[in-house]
Order: sequence, then structure tokens, then C-alpha cells
Amino acid sequence: MVLLLGVSLVGCQGMLSEKPPIHFNQNMDFQERFDAQEANAFFEDGRAMRPPVNGTIARGFLKEDTAMWAGRDASGAFVQDNPMTVDLALIERGRERYEIFCSVCHGLAGDGQGIIMTGNYGYVPAPTYHSDMVRSQPDGQIYDALTWGVRNMPGYGSQIPVEDRWAIVAYIRALQRSQAAAPSDVPESER
Repeated sequence: MVLLLGVSLVGCQGMLSEKPPIHFNQNMDFQERFDAQEANAFFEDGRAMRPPVNGTIARGFLKEDTAMWAGRDASGAFVQDNPMTVDLALIERGRERYEIFCSVCHGLAGDGQGIIMTGNYGYVPAPTYHSDMVRSQPDGQIYDALTWGVRNMPGYGSQIPVEDRWAIVAYIRALQRSQAAAPSDVPESER
């Protein structure tokens, strides 16, 4: 008898039916709803779509860490050091992003001799990263230039994510160090 009952229950699976499903609790089955841009008399302004509450911030976009998001400290001055942990992975990511976005003007070595600058296209020459002026700039100032642009350089804030901009800053610092290295900076075993 149990076997017959089990076979009959399993045998009913997957059969099509024209009957509506049985719902024991129909609270939410038949409710009034509105499409986007549709009028709704319930609200005073007559709109079904509600604007976000003033001060609403999208998830992941609360920019409380001004050093990370703006390259500035609480007083508004540029941060001296990169707020991210600078390691080989970050510098490699910075190299990759630098070669995509920056090298066409600033050159692979950061000397301002990118293909755009050496091709007689009429651009104002890009600065070299190896000048004392740029070496003395705080990391936040380089980040700010990447984000908003400077002089005729466009800002890349809408194209390069925040972490990648800091990775580029770390790579620029590595380029500067490599070009100004002394033989004593290299271990004896690797000279």
C-alpha cells in the first residue's frame, strides 16, 4: 500500500494543469501596484516613483576616508603617503594601469617622452616624474592630478577606480626611485 501511494505521488510530478495554484494565504497575491513613471493618487505629488531621501548614499560610496577617496587629510592638505599598503602586487597593478593610461604621454620610464609627446602632435609637453618638483610632491597631490587633471591633462577619476589610482601613484614612486638609484641601493649580490 505504501509503495502504491509513493508511486502515485511521484507520478503526479511535472503534469501541466490549467487550474490556478492553491494559496492558503493570499495577502500579497492580489495587490495594487504601479509601474515606473505612472501616476499614483496616494501621494501628494501624484508620482508612484519616490525620490531617494535627502542624504541617501549608495552602498559602497560613503567616502568617509578622505585620505583614500580625495588624497587629503582632515585639514584639506594633501596626504604625504599612499594610504594603501604598498607591496609588489600593488606596484604591479600600478604598472599595468600606468602603461594603459599614462605612458602614452609620460613615457614608459616616466620621462615625459611618450608617443603623444614625441610624435609632433602639438601637445604641451608632459612633465617628467624625475624632476625635483614632482619628486617633492606629496602622494596626495599626484593622486589629485590623476583624479581631476592638471593644466591640459584630463582627469581620469571617472575611468580609473580609486584603488587603481593609488596603485599608479605607488608605481610612479617606484619609477622615480629606479631612475634616481645609486649603485649602493642595489644589494651586492645583484650588482
